[in-house]
Amino acid sequence: MGDYFERIVDVEATGEEAGPLAERMVDWLVSEGLITREMSGEGVYSTTVDEGYEPGRDWARAVQGSAETWWQPGPVAVLVGREYHVGGQGQDEAASATCPRCDAKTVIIDYPEKFEADEEAWRPFREGIAAWTETGEGSVACPVCGASVPVTEWRFGSGFALGALAFDFWGWPPLSDSFLAEFRRELGHRTEEHSGKF
Repeated sequence: MGDYFERIVDVEATGEEAGPLAERMVDWLVSEGLITREMSGEGVYSTTVDEGYEPGRDWARAVQGSAETWWQPGPVAVLVGREYHVGGQGQDEAASATCPRCDAKTVIIDYPEKFEADEEAWRPFREGIAAWTETGEGSVACPVCGASVPVTEWRFGSGFALGALAFDFWGWPPLSDSFLAEFRRELGHRTEEHSGKF
C-alpha cells in the first residue's frame, strides 16, 4: 500500500519567480474548476508542504479518460523553493547526468548491476545541487569535456529534476497529455513530470 503522486516540476523558474508564478497557476487551476481554494492535509506527503488544494468540480478534465474518474483524488500541493525532486520512496540520487555541452553521460547508478549511487560520481552533483539550493548558483565540471556547467542545465535521468516550483497531484489518475501541454503553455516554462509513491 502507499500514496501515489504525479509531479510537474518547472525546471526554468528562478527562486524569485517561483512564488508569484505559483499564485498565478493556482488562480488558473481554480478558474478552470480543477482545484478549489480549500486546503487539506489528507493524503499529502510532499517534502516541503503538508497541505494542498482540494480538487474542484471539473478535476476529471485533467486526467486520461473517464474510466479512471470514479474515485475522488487527493489535494494538489504547491512546492515553492529551490529543491531537487525525486520519483519516490528510497530515491535520493539521479541515475545519470548528461552534459549539455558535449552530450557525455555520467552514470551514477549502474542499473541493473548496482542499485546504489557511485559516491565518487555523485559527489560533485550533490555539492552543486546543495550550493544551488542555498544560493541559486551551483555548477559541476564535466568529467569528459571539463566545462563548468550550471547544475540546472545538466540533463538528469528520469525521476529526478531540479526546480524552484513544483505541483504534486496526490492520488489523481494519470494526468492527460493534453492537460500537461495546456499546463506548460499557461506556465510558460519547460517542465519535467514524474510519478512516484510515498
